[in-house]
Amino acid sequence: MNDSMRRVAAVLLVILGGAALWWADSGAAGSASANDAMVATMAAARERAAANDSRLKGALRFEQGGWIYVHLEGPPGAMGYQHGYLLAPEIEDAFAAVSAGMRHSTKRDWEFFRRAAREMLWPKIDTEYQQELQGIVEGLRARTGSKLDVDDIVAFNAFEELPDYYVPWLNKQQKTGLAPDLKSPGNCSAFVATGSWTKDGQIVMAHNNWTSYRNGERWRIVFDIAPKNGYRILMDGFPGVIASDDDFGINSDGLMVTETT
Repeated sequence: MNDSMRRVAAVLLVILGGAALWWADSGAAGSASANDAMVATMAAARERAAANDSRLKGALRFEQGGWIYVHLEGPPGAMGYQHGYLLAPEIEDAFAAVSAGMRHSTKRDWEFFRRAAREMLWPKIDTEYQQELQGIVEGLRARTGSKLDVDDIVAFNAFEELPDYYVPWLNKQQKTGLAPDLKSPGNCSAFVATGSWTKDGQIVMAHNNWTSYRNGERWRIVFDIAPKNGYRILMDGFPGVIASDDDFGINSDGLMVTETT
């Protein structure tokens, strides 16, 4: 092969090599794009199907003034499903933030909290609340395909009790070496005034929540709950948690409740 032919062959190799690289790159990009589109289509189809679930009947959500208002109604399982479905994005976000904080502060892995939820908490939870918690998992999965299960959600519901009370107690019982210095939270304030202490004799109730910025910025749900049995409840709360945890609520019989830790 003469020099001229060698040069032509070299140029062809460069061109063909570049073309192959371009094809591979655009093929991969095209494949990734197609995969993303398929995932989005499947997610949209799942959400449409879930939106027709009869358990969502009567439930609603809207946002105003930085608060997210959700109305839940029906038996415990249905209310849980509505909760999980309507607040799915907020639950996923809150779970990621809170579980990371629990692991960091206690130096325990997440499986520790799952086991505590499964073995210690779940057997002691009333049946109606078990149904509500399971419903949250089902609604969450229907909306987002979440991998979270009931152990995750129960541990998440105990994000005050497990890291701040149970773990310090357990460390002491087990004489855990180099245990983190954990203290139960404090500093929340509240008051209730009525009768001669108020201008018109009506009840005035107030509460402030001294919590971390991580949790506080997510503590912005107003739950309007109309259970199948019992009084209607209006309370503030945290996405994915079945209690107020901020401990501020009123029911349709006029009972007002607040407390501090």
